[in-house]
Amino acid sequence: MLGIKQNDMEAHKGAGSLGPAPSIETALPGPLAREYIERDTRHCSPAYTRDYPLVVKRAAGSVVEDVDGNRFLDFAAGIAVCATGHCHPKVVAAIEEQARSLIHICGSDFYIPAMTDLMERLANLAPGDHKQHVYLSNSGTEAVEAAMKLARYHTKRKWLIGFHGAFHGRTMGSLALTCSKSTQQERFGPVVPMTAHVPYGDVNAIESQLFRYKMNPDEVAAIFVEALQGEGGYVVPDPEFLPRLRALCDKHHILLVCDEIQSGIGRTGKWFAFQHFGIEPDMILLAKGLASGMPLGAVVARGDVMNWAPGAHASTFGGNPVACAAALATLDLVESTYLDNTATLGERLKRSLGELAAKHKVIVNPRGLGLMCAVDVISKRTGKPDAKTRGKILQAAFQRGLILLPCGEVGIRFCPPLCMNEAMLDVGLKLFDELLTASV
Repeated sequence: MLGIKQNDMEAHKGAGSLGPAPSIETALPGPLAREYIERDTRHCSPAYTRDYPLVVKRAAGSVVEDVDGNRFLDFAAGIAVCATGHCHPKVVAAIEEQARSLIHICGSDFYIPAMTDLMERLANLAPGDHKQHVYLSNSGTEAVEAAMKLARYHTKRKWLIGFHGAFHGRTMGSLALTCSKSTQQERFGPVVPMTAHVPYGDVNAIESQLFRYKMNPDEVAAIFVEALQGEGGYVVPDPEFLPRLRALCDKHHILLVCDEIQSGIGRTGKWFAFQHFGIEPDMILLAKGLASGMPLGAVVARGDVMNWAPGAHASTFGGNPVACAAALATLDLVESTYLDNTATLGERLKRSLGELAAKHKVIVNPRGLGLMCAVDVISKRTGKPDAKTRGKILQAAFQRGLILLPCGEVGIRFCPPLCMNEAMLDVGLKLFDELLTASV
C-alpha cells in the first residue's frame, strides 16, 4: 500500500469495498447496460461523446461497477476529477453532514462558513507572499470565464493570448481560448473576439508574431497557459518555457493565468503543476479534483489583481456549501496522505510506461508528472500517429475491465485516483501490457 496511511486505506475499504477488479462477468455491454444505452440514445443530446458503452452503477476507491455487476479498474478518475477516489468515506461524511444543515444559500448575497473556510484554505495554498483573493464557481469553464473578465477589468486591456492544443472550456468565452480541436469551435462563431494563439511552448512566437503583426503588448491583458497541457495531449513543456513566459509577462505588465483545472490539487505530485517549474502566476484556475466529484471551480488571484467592484461578477450556485464541504475534506486528504503517494507512485507509473514503450512498438513518448501521464499510439507499420489503433486499444482495455481515456490526437492518458496503491497500479499496467500484445 505504497504511501497510503493505513487508517485512510482502511477507512476507504470500510466504505463498502466492491471487491477485486477487474472482474468481468458478462459480455460487454451487459443486458441491463444495453437497456440503459437504448433509452439514453432516444433522449440524450448527441453532442456527448461516449468512448465506450460503460453504464456505471456505483464506485469506490479505484473500482467502478456497472449495472450488470462487472467491475473495472479506473485509470481515468472521471477525467482526473475523483482525486481522493470514488466515494471516499471522509468526503461522503462531509457531504452528508453539510447537507443535513444547509444545502444552499447564495454566497453572493450572504456569508457561508464552509465557503469562508475553503477560500481561506485556497488562499493559503497559493505560493508567494502576496495576499490572495478567491472567487468560487461551479466548474472549470466558469473559472476561466471569470478569469477572462477579471483580466480585462483589472488591466483595462482587451487582448487575451492562449496556446495551440489548449483546452479551457466550451462556453463562448472560454471557447475563444480553447484551441484543441477545430470541431469544438465549428459553427459556434464568432466567439469572444480579441483572442490569439501561438504554438505551446513557443514564447518567441508571442513577440515575433503576435506583437509584430497582431497587437501591441500594452494591449494584452493576460496569457492563459496550462503548466502541463491536458486535453491537448498531456504535454510536458520544456523546463524553460514557463520561466520565460513569466519573464515576458513581467516585462510587459501582462497577467499570467495558470489553468490548473486538470493538473491541480496534487495531481502531479505537487499542489499545482506550475510549482515543478519554479514560477508564481498572477491567477490560478482550479476545478475537477478540487471537490472529489462535486461541481466546484475557483479563481485564486493576488489581492491587488482581484480588485473588481461589488456586482462585477457573481454566481448563484458558486461556492455551494455542500461542494465546499467536499472540497475541504478533499484538501485534508490530499495534504495528509495523497500528495506524497502521488509523487512516489507517479515515478513508478512513468518508469513502467517507459518499459512498455520499449517493449511495444505501437506506443511511444511516455511522459508526465505524478499521476498525470500519457503515451502516444503509432502504426507499427509506418511509425506515424495512429488514431484508429488508439481506438482499438481503448476498446480492448474496456473489454478487459480497464478504464482509460484518450487525449490529444493519438494519446492515451493515465490519470487514476490519487488514492491508488502500488498493487492496483501494477494490475492495471500488466493488463495494459497484455492487451497491447493481444490486440495490436
